[in-house]
Amino acid sequence: MEVYLVGGAVRDHLLGLEVVDHDYVVVGATPDAMKQQGFKEVGKDFPVFLHPETGEEYALARTERKSGRGYKGFEVNFSSDITLEQDLQRRDLTINAIAQHEDGTLVDPYHGQTDLQHKVLRHISPAFAEDPLRVLRVARFAARFHHLGFTIAPETLALMTELTNQGELEYLTAERVWVETHKALSTRSPQVFFEVLRECGALNILFPEINQLWGIPNPEKWHPEIDTGVHTMMVLEQAARKTDDICVRFAAVVHDLGKGVTPKEQWPQHRGHEEAGVPLIKQLCRRIKAPKDYENLAIQVSRFHLHSHKMFELRPKTIHKVLKSIGAYKKESTLEQFIIACESDFNGRLGLEEKPYQQGDLLRQCYQASKKVDAQPLIERGYEGAKLGEAIERERVRRIKSVLEKEKAAE
Repeated sequence: MEVYLVGGAVRDHLLGLEVVDHDYVVVGATPDAMKQQGFKEVGKDFPVFLHPETGEEYALARTERKSGRGYKGFEVNFSSDITLEQDLQRRDLTINAIAQHEDGTLVDPYHGQTDLQHKVLRHISPAFAEDPLRVLRVARFAARFHHLGFTIAPETLALMTELTNQGELEYLTAERVWVETHKALSTRSPQVFFEVLRECGALNILFPEINQLWGIPNPEKWHPEIDTGVHTMMVLEQAARKTDDICVRFAAVVHDLGKGVTPKEQWPQHRGHEEAGVPLIKQLCRRIKAPKDYENLAIQVSRFHLHSHKMFELRPKTIHKVLKSIGAYKKESTLEQFIIACESDFNGRLGLEEKPYQQGDLLRQCYQASKKVDAQPLIERGYEGAKLGEAIERERVRRIKSVLEKEKAAE
């Protein structure tokens, strides 16, 4: 019985990155032998055990053989005679198939260290094409390691395209798609995830609402980059620079879905795209089972991002409507999420990446001035029920108007 540290822990250590999770593979053991040593079995499809003291995962060495469609269609063999090399061979990429013995010795039968040095994401064997989830995983790794200069090997990208063309991605569950997407959105370069999926044809299968944005023009006056798909990736890149909030990053990538359904005869204008995007966001979120708070923020950003950009032109009542609609008076953090998403849209344009977003500052001022209205004097004046609510809103609008007047006087 031999124990090896495997996967991401070895890879990230060799890259000089922080190691978060430790996963181990056990060679030459049986489930009974693991239990006798105090390990707790938790695996459903194959034996995975938790260490009795550290709680870290230990899996028996195993092989997998394709027996059906999708990422669950495998027969698993975890007998005690499975070798470490056999276990490593079933993994996706060479850089994820390096093991470290307890004495520190590295076992690297598929030249993962060489690919780490050359910054290449390369599949181990043709068996890569048996698991459609690997298309998403490679796209995610491409996003995670993009800042280090990693690229996907052409032959690996070809296999990802083949997997897509064979219809295997249609067997992925919504939960798995969302898990990989969420992880990708948390990387330093999340736009690369969607760009890779588009390159291998997977974006059209998994996110057709996003995929259809490429080739749709915007007015050059406002969008020097012109193409809506290109703009969307620039917006996501900006969002990743401005915040670690995955909810905001998700809103950034779907904020312009409405432009995908603008009739061609109206191009490059997209009147009404803000509301047109709402049903598409709902459709996408429910298909991949995105959390409700992600969907809600994305909808409000779609509806009101142009309002935010036009802050210096809006009437006090309209600004109040925006603040109320996005839920700022109920949850202040929502306002900041909304502003960062809109600022990302504003800066996600060619040549405007560093331009200050003064509209966001003005919206914050309007909110701060209007958020706390003392209801007691209004109650003493006889307001109650719906009438009291209307009086509070009038006072909020009055305070917003005062902010705007001060802003104009200062110009």
